[in-house]
Amino acid sequence: MKNLLVAQSGGPTAAINASLAGVISKAKEKKEIDKIYGALNGIEGIFNERILELSNLDLKLLKQTPSAYLGSCRKKLPDIAKDEQTYQDIFSYFAKHNIGYFIYIGGNDSMDTVCKLSDYATEHHLDVKIIGVPKTIDNDLANTDHTPGFGSAAKYVATTVSEITEDSLVYDLKSVTIVEIMGRHAGWLTAAAALARNEHRAAPQLIYLPEVDFSKEQFIKDVKDQFQRGVNHIIIAVSEGIHDENGTLICEGEASAADSFGHAMLSGAGKVLENLVKKEIGCKARSVELNVCQRCAGHLLSETDIAEAFLIGEMGVEAAISGKTGEMMVFTRVSDAPYTIRVESADIHGSANVEKRVPKEWIINGNDITSDLITYLRPLISGQTPILFRQDGLPEYLYR
Repeated sequence: MKNLLVAQSGGPTAAINASLAGVISKAKEKKEIDKIYGALNGIEGIFNERILELSNLDLKLLKQTPSAYLGSCRKKLPDIAKDEQTYQDIFSYFAKHNIGYFIYIGGNDSMDTVCKLSDYATEHHLDVKIIGVPKTIDNDLANTDHTPGFGSAAKYVATTVSEITEDSLVYDLKSVTIVEIMGRHAGWLTAAAALARNEHRAAPQLIYLPEVDFSKEQFIKDVKDQFQRGVNHIIIAVSEGIHDENGTLICEGEASAADSFGHAMLSGAGKVLENLVKKEIGCKARSVELNVCQRCAGHLLSETDIAEAFLIGEMGVEAAISGKTGEMMVFTRVSDAPYTIRVESADIHGSANVEKRVPKEWIINGNDITSDLITYLRPLISGQTPILFRQDGLPEYLYR
């Protein structure tokens, strides 16, 4: 019997703990697995020798707890050729604790860690099965139809845009409200704002994704066109990473720092456009930056998202037990109606450091999305997960 180690990495989501619960649940069933450990703060928990025994957690409560129960990190492993000692230390730790299976739950950069560790294990004939379980609200991981965490974030975005729309309609005056949504290079989450549309409301009237070059001049023309059509309360969804034809971020003046991976820490696109509308049009304008609220809205979970997150965690353990390594678990969509998926695994080299962006054919005139994208998105937000509440009226979470 070998022990299993699981860790979480990258930005938190409302569903990453459901995947952790799936890993624990399935691991407890397997005769090949003795103890189930969790590394605190991702791969850093190995370096710091900080692990927890996870067998006795309340999995029902864990599934509805947002963020990352084990904590996370933004650590990128060095190239093997440049720093082999790091890998020797990691696998020495695995040997010390009899780790035969390592499950890493994370996004693009986390899959890079899975790739490097599995490559090292294969090269040195080390018997540790290493599997990646995807998560990211950005939905930008390659080779999977979608990612756990995205559906719940999309549900939050669409709901919030609906509420912002109702607020904007209260006063009898022309107004523009710009909602800035996460998405550095991929506009999946911003596109989900279109799910707010129904037979009563057409908002958001304009949607701008980073897959298409952004023009301030065209933006002002688009807004004026909406007013000319008789729309007095315009709601606009924009990705934080919108940029001009030269690749310069619209919010470049606001992006003064970078994270540990060198990614620009973005904010301010909405504010830039708010000020532009005030200057060029002169109507009431405001910007709303959803920021971290869209990542961990545990009170508004997609039932589909949480169920799939749990399932893909379970299947990650199944893959490791079956002898697979160096692979990421993926969703393959079988049909839209009825919505059906299956869980498979794919070579990690096809997903690590590869971003999946919104196809250009799903974008209309640079300021809207097609019905095909709506068809893709809608099943992912379906269903409501029952939430346990405390006596004080707030959601119950599992605390470490």
